[in-house]
Amino acid sequence: MENQQERSINWGIMGTGGIAKQFAEDLVFAKDAVRLAVGSRTKKSAEGFAEANDFSHFYGSYDELVKDSDVEVIYVATPHPHHKDNVLKCLRAGKAVLCEKPFTVNADELEEIVQFAREQKLFLMEAMWTRFLPPIIKAREWIKSGRIGEVRLVKADFGFRAPWDPKWRLLNPELGGGALLDAGIYPVSFASMILGTKPEKILSTAHIGETGVDEQFSIIMSYPSGATASLNGAVRLALTNEAYIHGTEGYIRIPSFLNAKSASLYVGNEEIETFKDDRKSKGYAFEAEEVGKCLREGLKESAVIPLEESQAIMKLMDEIRGQWGLKYPFE
Repeated sequence: MENQQERSINWGIMGTGGIAKQFAEDLVFAKDAVRLAVGSRTKKSAEGFAEANDFSHFYGSYDELVKDSDVEVIYVATPHPHHKDNVLKCLRAGKAVLCEKPFTVNADELEEIVQFAREQKLFLMEAMWTRFLPPIIKAREWIKSGRIGEVRLVKADFGFRAPWDPKWRLLNPELGGGALLDAGIYPVSFASMILGTKPEKILSTAHIGETGVDEQFSIIMSYPSGATASLNGAVRLALTNEAYIHGTEGYIRIPSFLNAKSASLYVGNEEIETFKDDRKSKGYAFEAEEVGKCLREGLKESAVIPLEESQAIMKLMDEIRGQWGLKYPFE
């Protein structure tokens, strides 16, 4: 009989876009993952994806994918305005779900799927892969052990200059476009990881472009501890994409923090330790392994990115968008 703590996990992927491709390629490096099935809106797309990424089953509809009895968990990699319906489709079929970030478009949608998952006692997790990267884990260890003293300031930026295409999802309000949901989820989640989910005060501003979505934003959040977070994001402006965690005794610098491969510890202004990750994978394999671990242990959510925190983050993002007066046509 197969050891429950060692058994492999059969994965399905819903969607065949760029992020689905990256995740599929990384599943090779997840020690417990089997690339089993993929579902797309067309059989041709699913077949091409399956052939390119070594999936044995492919389906020309999402309904067929969720009916595959051999699939244990489905990675939902569709555009975020479809996440709620797609996640519910998987859950109704009794599947565990890893949903690409942002979890949903707003907090009400997320509340609906979290409530259903809990009622059905099914595993559900937001695919905030950054949480599971070794340099991020090391940074949290440094903080916990007091290496930088009391954390007082978190700074994190993520932005890139996307090409101008008003119909593309990043700039299209009908598709939930804009910087906050696509890029901003990273710095907002990073601040939540370090400082918690309940800031006392949120100040923010955004540039709303001609298509009606936020092309760039800046956020300052203050916390009961006296700490602050300074966060920036953009889809039409390239940023440094670094994160800094400043404490009373030193600070931590994480270059390209969302897909971090290193982290440096400074005491005063002197760099005293650098952690480097020489992984061969992009980094998505770590979150896949977390899902496998949770499923084998019978858990319904991950302690690293619990559902309650994902909900708190989505509520924060709703509040921030509310400050800008930004609503999507379908809300």
